[in-house]
Amino acid sequence: MTEFPQMSKLTGSKRATQFTESVIREMTRLNQLYGGVNLSQGFPDFPAPPEIKAAACAAINDDVNQYAVTWGARPLREAVAREFTRRYGVPIVADEQVTVCCGTTEAMMATMMAIVDPGDEVVVFEPFYENYGPDAILSGATPRYVTLHEPDWSFDPDDLAAAFNDKTKAIIINTPNNPTGKVFSREELETIATLCRKWDAIAISDEIYEHIIYDGQQHVPIATIEGMADRTVTLNGLSKTFSVTGWCVGWTISPPSLTGAIRKVHDFLTVGAPAPLQEAGAVALALPDSYYTSLAAKYQERRDALIAILDRHRFTTYKPSGAYYIMTDIGTFGFADDVEFARYLVKDVGVAAVPGSSFYKTAGAGRTKLRFCFCKRPETLAEADRRLEKLVVADVTLH
Repeated sequence: MTEFPQMSKLTGSKRATQFTESVIREMTRLNQLYGGVNLSQGFPDFPAPPEIKAAACAAINDDVNQYAVTWGARPLREAVAREFTRRYGVPIVADEQVTVCCGTTEAMMATMMAIVDPGDEVVVFEPFYENYGPDAILSGATPRYVTLHEPDWSFDPDDLAAAFNDKTKAIIINTPNNPTGKVFSREELETIATLCRKWDAIAISDEIYEHIIYDGQQHVPIATIEGMADRTVTLNGLSKTFSVTGWCVGWTISPPSLTGAIRKVHDFLTVGAPAPLQEAGAVALALPDSYYTSLAAKYQERRDALIAILDRHRFTTYKPSGAYYIMTDIGTFGFADDVEFARYLVKDVGVAAVPGSSFYKTAGAGRTKLRFCFCKRPETLAEADRRLEKLVVADVTLH
């Protein structure tokens, strides 16, 4: 009689058991199920600029519909290099340093897999954009978490220093930050840079919200800090700045010593980003500076509107300096944790937000927090305000 092994191989990998599905995308699905107002997932509900939509349509009609060069169409790569050099004074050579990817999410994964070996460690600030932890795990690294502390989301320099050691290969930075809206100061970036130089580590800097910044704050790329241009991979993309999150066109700017590895991994992950959308991206990056000024001003109006709404409905809010999210504390509402409250909010109130624990590795650190996004039309925010009135009625059921 044939004996069969007790354990089936028809299961997922051990690696895949170390993280959950995206809670952000799960909240969007729940929002669709219950017909709520989606203030969870960070995509705009208003149109992209007409110039770039026209450019994409023109490229399609001109039959730019086949593979571009795997590391990116030349017009977009040159535009990326030109704009970074113009804004920050760091010379970038498109052919040697720019790789176009299928969004910044893929850019992060390609970078991690290109530079990290099993056994390496990667420093990650928490709360973090939920992809960063799984990215480290998928690339074989061990993440080391350093907490950003509210209300200003600062880090303890001693805690950060303790996270670095001989195994540290990289640190992930996100400025302006998702989910907190923190903008890292030059002083903080210099602290990080000192540790990178000391331990020969690479900075992977996600700067997708570069132009969405408020209250006179300045975006400082860590690549501009002394000694960091040759040890920084900067990630960016079209999605947030130009309200085209569904296009998934992003890029890396890397020192030439790392570009070849990133391009090889990118090639075998996705081959290349959509060719006609890359042509439109070159047009987008040629928009005048007034576009970016207007973008930030409009988002600041939305930020202030949503803060006023959330304050009125008794959330504790942490005012963001950049990006388009507001972290809140929900401890006064009396629920067991953030997940229970978020499910109540979308099902019974009709507003979707993201449980704070999805942005933390430290157990319990996010259990009283909820993230809302404000990349929405004023009418959408007003409807959320109207629905949140139900929270007053629901007080008797809070426990």
